[in-house]
Amino acid sequence: MIERTLVLLKPDAVQRGIVGEIIHRFERAGMKMVAMKLVKPDKELASRHYPDSKEWKMKVGQRTIDDCIKYNIDLMANMGTTDPLEVGELVKGWNAEFLMSGSVLAIVLEGVNVVERVRALSGDTVPVKAAPGTIRGDYSLDSAIAANRRKRTIYNLIHASGSIGEAEEEISLWFKPDEICSYKRVHEELYKYDQSYA
Repeated sequence: MIERTLVLLKPDAVQRGIVGEIIHRFERAGMKMVAMKLVKPDKELASRHYPDSKEWKMKVGQRTIDDCIKYNIDLMANMGTTDPLEVGELVKGWNAEFLMSGSVLAIVLEGVNVVERVRALSGDTVPVKAAPGTIRGDYSLDSAIAANRRKRTIYNLIHASGSIGEAEEEISLWFKPDEICSYKRVHEELYKYDQSYA
């Protein structure tokens, strides 16, 4: 099934000059870039990119609380709260601030099961948990400990849509319909199904 997904190469990827390496991995895996632009997100775009739902904030907040407990970080001293919803709201703000801190390369990739495949290639959002061979596993330098102690998001290089529905929403947020291209790559023509061989 052909899908589209949004990938954001965050300011840390752009500033480190590794966007070419990351794009190469997606192309090598047979994914097709159908849109790309360098953006300096404003507050509205950065804030709208991250969900405002209670469910998302609770999940992110609880994950951050779990990291603080795991690494013996004083939750009240660092976050000022033990409420997962409030911590999730803080994390959403940190995420948006980081997107606004520099240039972001926004990309729409197209391919078979591309949402799931991009997530797999990207690796776990917490770099220490990302397997070697994934983008975050090979290139991330940051950790949850450093991020939580400095009251900021984890610098993890890349955002990748989590589902087909999320991808559709995010693509429409970052790109206008006329900015997305349609074209055939060489292998698409080579492997086109021919009825005469049926």
